[in-house]
Amino acid sequence: MIQRTVTVPSGYVLQLLQQARSQGVDTDELLQAVGIDGNEIETLAELSAERVGALYQRLMYIAQDEFFGMVSGGKVPNGTFRMMCHAIIHCGSLKKAIYRASAFHEICRGAQIKPVLVQKGRYAKVSFGPVDHAEIDFDALVQQAPPERIRSTLSMWHHFISWLIGAQIELKAAYFTFSEPEDAEFYRKLFRSEVRFDQHDNALVFAAKYLDQPLVQTEETLRSFLKTAPYQLIAMVNDDASLTSQVEALIGKDFSRPLPSAEEIAATLNLSVSTLRRRLLEEDTSYQTIKDVCRKRAALHYMGSPQLSINDVAELMGFDDPSAFFRSFKRWTGMTPGEYRRSDVYRQQLLTESLSVEDA
Repeated sequence: MIQRTVTVPSGYVLQLLQQARSQGVDTDELLQAVGIDGNEIETLAELSAERVGALYQRLMYIAQDEFFGMVSGGKVPNGTFRMMCHAIIHCGSLKKAIYRASAFHEICRGAQIKPVLVQKGRYAKVSFGPVDHAEIDFDALVQQAPPERIRSTLSMWHHFISWLIGAQIELKAAYFTFSEPEDAEFYRKLFRSEVRFDQHDNALVFAAKYLDQPLVQTEETLRSFLKTAPYQLIAMVNDDASLTSQVEALIGKDFSRPLPSAEEIAATLNLSVSTLRRRLLEEDTSYQTIKDVCRKRAALHYMGSPQLSINDVAELMGFDDPSAFFRSFKRWTGMTPGEYRRSDVYRQQLLTESLSVEDA
């Protein structure tokens, strides 16, 4: 079985730390608090998303800026993202949700930039523009923003709107205004699409059909999402040419919804079911095995969030009956959820990969 780790590039972490230092944050103390060795960032290409998520939570809390690390043009008070989510969660379609998110940015405090949706024929584009009351030079702000920050902002919005509909939005292209960087290959890996530089806009382009998709998230799944954010918005699966990697991306990270069947996965990949099974077998795995691995990985992540009760985790994992989750968790780990949270393994996870901060 080909193992996958959920990671974030170390360059992204370096960019966060640089921004933190510019705001007077003691980054050595910060890294120590979340169990990250500064030498790892310098020597490793990628770090676990759990640890980076803990770092990000801590930075937002210290800076009192919920859009820290993104192109926003101002400091956005903690709690803003939560209120935006509540404002859009009952929208009837993704299109309405994006429009409402844009409108929310017009009235929220601190934001100077909002998402902009444009639909032309078979394709839609999400980019960014100044809010109506903006007090900044939008063009100058974008030109001066580090490429990594623009990349991260677009990536987080891509992950967020994909989460809303419970499926990975397949991009046609990702556009950037700056020149091609040395790590251009990572951009293609991150967005899994054509990537163009030296463009007139920073934008995501995808099939307009996604805009008509209904939102599958509820206030209950939103509650769990917010407790662990921004993990879901920064996490990515290591990519390669394997079919396993593609299947993992299509399964996604939202287990509160019914997972796609092997037939649906095969159809999305333009394969027959028999070909899908044969090619996965060649990679020493199967669709069921991949689902189990993804479930176990997600369960361990959520179990590592002390603010989530075991019943919360069961609900987030899509189990209507908590006892069914107990049985599955014991099959995955050899321990019940309660035993796991009393174990040395759990305490080590809290030490190195989790940080509980005040819920915005």
